[in-house]
Amino acid sequence: MPDTAPQTPPSSSETAVLYNKECAVCRFEITQYERYSEDKDLAIGFEDLNQTDLNPWGLTQDQAARRLYLRKDGVLLSGVPAFLVLWADMPRYRWLARLVGLPGIRQAACLIYDHVLAPILYHRQRHRYAGAEKSGNEPGRQ
Repeated sequence: MPDTAPQTPPSSSETAVLYNKECAVCRFEITQYERYSEDKDLAIGFEDLNQTDLNPWGLTQDQAARRLYLRKDGVLLSGVPAFLVLWADMPRYRWLARLVGLPGIRQAACLIYDHVLAPILYHRQRHRYAGAEKSGNEPGRQ
């Protein structure tokens, strides 16, 4: 008898990361993860929010630009919880996921990311967009 076991879609457990490639800090950090992921053939995909359809993410351009987003097994995460899943999916960074995931450290990391780092990066990028629009240049094409 032929094997009739149901097939699981190959991308069902893939981690998808949405980030702003036009943000120099974001691009630098995520590029490191992307290279490592490719070298290790990990099931992690990286999408530039400026080059992808955001409808499947359920986000507007502005929402997506404000922080890192990650989707795994149909669950959307952002900020530090997203980083924790990303790091846990990469053997080299699992120690970082365990460390930052510790009680106290996780709360501090969330506060710093949510109220300091992400807003600063977002406002720097918005300022850069505004400057590019005034000069007639496309953002990211300077």
